[in-house]
Amino acid sequence: MKMGGLILAPGSSDLMPSLDDIRAAQRRIAGVAIRSPLVPLNAHDTPATIYLKLETLQPVGSFKARGAGNALAIADERLVQRGIWTASAGNMAQAVAWHARRRGVPCTVVVPEHVPAIKVDAIERLGGAVVKVPVARWLEVFRTRRFEGMTGVFIHPFSDAGVMAGNGTIGLEIADDLPEVDAVVIPYGGGGLACGIAAALRALKPGVKIYAAEVETAAPLAASFAAGGPATVDYAPSFVDGIGTPSVFPEMWELARRLLDGSIAVPLAGVAAATRLLVERNHVVAEGAGAASVAAALTGRAGSGTIVCVASGGNIDTSKLITILQGGIP
Repeated sequence: MKMGGLILAPGSSDLMPSLDDIRAAQRRIAGVAIRSPLVPLNAHDTPATIYLKLETLQPVGSFKARGAGNALAIADERLVQRGIWTASAGNMAQAVAWHARRRGVPCTVVVPEHVPAIKVDAIERLGGAVVKVPVARWLEVFRTRRFEGMTGVFIHPFSDAGVMAGNGTIGLEIADDLPEVDAVVIPYGGGGLACGIAAALRALKPGVKIYAAEVETAAPLAASFAAGGPATVDYAPSFVDGIGTPSVFPEMWELARRLLDGSIAVPLAGVAAATRLLVERNHVVAEGAGAASVAAALTGRAGSGTIVCVASGGNIDTSKLITILQGGIP
């Protein structure tokens, strides 16, 4: 399959949303996801002109409202009525629970044991049932797409064409709102956000550089680019809980290696500093994953031109935010 001049490997094309798919998703989710603002970072001592794509302002505090909304819109309604479930570190869980409540159907989410309390509270407040499991068991759900006792529609948080098409609507908005963009930096967890946005931008603006942002305590994509294939790394949970896994899923690697120009791994201290900067300069509260893109751009490794950083979410524990604002690392 060809996309924006790229030839995708067999198997990966099944996941790749086309530009038409992404535009159709934009129409479907217009009533449930906002067109998020694109604003300058209020800092002048930076290596580039940085803009912030504020997905922190979505109804559930993250971009996940887009992908979940589109995936549910194209799902079999008979199955949807039996219930919706997902596996998530918190943000997709909240998005699925939010959509389930709007539809009046039950929702269950499988989360890792280290999920922040603020995200569990939000899921339950939205009516979702929470099942905590060890990280290894949680990661296994992404591969098998199964969990004992679950019925209805499973919304995969990243490895799903409908979810990526919904995420890709961010790329449409960036291309419309900032035609002169030179590079886009996107937090990378499972890859659905980065690859969805990249699918849109490669079709509309093939010359734009697109980088993933990871945290050094869990950066399998950077290791995979270095190794030339899917790599496994040592994984250490941190306050940057919205991204980071021990390994890159093979089907997502096939997309990422063709759509992205690389991955910028940043230290926890850099993410904390970026989180603090966003609050102090722009009055924006971002979770660690949401600030990772800014931390990556501030290293200068994404270039010196006009850069868009996707602030993917703002669901951070208050206690962790206080620690960061006081100059610490949670």
